[in-house]
Amino acid sequence: MKKIILSTVACTTIMLAANSEYKYEITPMIGGAYTEANMDLERDYISGGLALGFNQSDSMIDQVEIAAFRSVEDVDYADIANKDTGVTRVFVNFIKDYPLTTNVSLYALAGAGVEFFDDESNETKNGLVGNYGAGVKYKLAEQFALKFDVRHLIETDNGDNTLLYNLGFSVPFGKVAKAAPVVVTAPVVVPRDSDNDGVIDAKDNCPNTIAGVKVDTVGCMTLVNLNINFDTNSAVIKEQYNERIVNFANAMKNNTKLKATIEAHTDSIGSAKYNKALSEKRAASTVEVLKSLNIDDSRLTAVGYGETKPAVSNMTKDGRAQNRRVHTVITNNSPLF
Repeated sequence: MKKIILSTVACTTIMLAANSEYKYEITPMIGGAYTEANMDLERDYISGGLALGFNQSDSMIDQVEIAAFRSVEDVDYADIANKDTGVTRVFVNFIKDYPLTTNVSLYALAGAGVEFFDDESNETKNGLVGNYGAGVKYKLAEQFALKFDVRHLIETDNGDNTLLYNLGFSVPFGKVAKAAPVVVTAPVVVPRDSDNDGVIDAKDNCPNTIAGVKVDTVGCMTLVNLNINFDTNSAVIKEQYNERIVNFANAMKNNTKLKATIEAHTDSIGSAKYNKALSEKRAASTVEVLKSLNIDDSRLTAVGYGETKPAVSNMTKDGRAQNRRVHTVITNNSPLF
């Protein structure tokens, strides 16, 4: 029997840890104790016990067990007349489980503890005890299982031996919360829009569009706000607007098929006739600046709308300033022409 138990314990070095769905397991047990012949106690007596298991995860050990055993009836001393005692043993054991099927597993245990005698004798005294053993576990249902094991106890003082054999009914509790499943998603590939005109590169027939312009479905300019705001009664373009005009001129140079209609506007201050003439001067001023940037005048058309197309209300100073503006409408904008 000892060779079988030792062989079972030796197998623990080649097994991996198993994860439990529960944190704890409680097992009431009933069985017996079989003592060595040289001990004062009777050879065989009934013993009961209770084990509390703390299941381990990500460890070579599957469970840490705290177990207590107690003789059910008084245990007679073999060589002492009219004298008996009770025996209590408490252990801390490490348990390794070896699944055989979905319902059956073997387990090995080893640990140490103490034993107490209600009435000691010369040969039977309280002290430390080591133990090891093996058992089988049969799962009856998801939360219930039968267990049978044999445990070899060795007293540290005299080396006396006792075998405990136990039948238990285990109940797990404290279910472990399962981690949320990891959802692996494919990386999202965002189509590139290098010039940020709202048309992806794969469909953009007019790359490198200047910022802030309206484009068609293939990314070519249709309407450009030159962001020029004139002073009241003035057609002079201030230097602060040169950068925007230069960018537009470069776009015209990059696509020599482009033609542009320069549309100028005024606010509502003054007569309609005066404002019409003023807007035409503003459009002409813009054309002159573009011509100075080497844009052929055959590609440019100047139109003045006066006060007829306000962008916002003329009731405020800021609104009137916004209406003194220049837009460019692009024609023949396809790079294929």
